[in-house]
Amino acid sequence: MTKEQRYEKLKEIIKIYLPEDVLIKDVNLDSHFINELNINSANLVDIILDVEDVFGITLENEDMDKMQTVQDALMIIDKKLAAS
Repeated sequence: MTKEQRYEKLKEIIKIYLPEDVLIKDVNLDSHFINELNINSANLVDIILDVEDVFGITLENEDMDKMQTVQDALMIIDKKLAAS
């Protein structure tokens, strides 16, 4: 799976949890989940669980703490996939 494919899969996951006032076209690599995309902490946990399922990885608490932006999430996913 290419980096672009992982990015598209991640956006598909995020799209489900976006509030009505945020469009998927507004999501970019620098988007902050809470501050810019208005995703609440409960939905962020759901995103993390979906990421684990879709990518077949396990995220530790420290990974979750580091996952502030879409780019952060992709870097963590890439790291976990490379280690598996």
